[in-house]
Amino acid sequence: MAINLDPKKNDLLAVLPDAEWKRWQPHLEAFEMPLGQVLYDSGSTLGYVYFPITSVVSLLYVMESGASAEIAVVGNEGMVGVSLFLGGESTPSRAVVRSAGMGIRLKAQVMKTEFNRAGPTMHLLLRYTQALISQIAQTAACNRHHTLDQQLCRFLLLSLDRRQASELRMTQELIGNMLGVRRESVTEAALKLRDAGLVRYARGRIQVLNRQGLEERSCECYGVLRKECERLLPNRLAA
Repeated sequence: MAINLDPKKNDLLAVLPDAEWKRWQPHLEAFEMPLGQVLYDSGSTLGYVYFPITSVVSLLYVMESGASAEIAVVGNEGMVGVSLFLGGESTPSRAVVRSAGMGIRLKAQVMKTEFNRAGPTMHLLLRYTQALISQIAQTAACNRHHTLDQQLCRFLLLSLDRRQASELRMTQELIGNMLGVRRESVTEAALKLRDAGLVRYARGRIQVLNRQGLEERSCECYGVLRKECERLLPNRLAA
């Protein structure tokens, strides 16, 4: 890889069995993932799968009007492009980098070949896919039944878990697009968290000051998703 990047900082790559790791390693490419980059769009054929390392990717559903809402988030715990090995080749969602950083990509044909070996890699990827489906379902329920304040807490906590950091860089407009609400509504919700002493927000940077308080203020959805990840994936993924 041209850029010095440790692929095993992605939790899925880190738990590959030795034989699979030796086969995959020559095909792994370091990949810069700038903010706003579209990794794949609705209906497009996937040429790669992506394993974020320091970046975070949003899976969005985009309406005909152009309005969008986030249905799942992927960071260093997983991969982007599960439809490839499930046989779909494409998906109606869009994958957009919402927190810039680095990742690893693997060509589509290599991934399909590895999955079709029907060995431990297949079982690992299927467990990850189940965790991702659970996140999509829980997000849909959360968006329907919980307040914007609670949704914002869930959004921030999931982002923190996937960056392993206490600070996030994202504008209120970007958060609004992800949550499917107006920027002004995000501003109001963010001010409540700031006034409660949970976060500090300035110039597109959100610093979490009290993570425990953020978890307590969130709805049950964050806890459900974390437990499901712990149940389905290797212990390292839930660390």
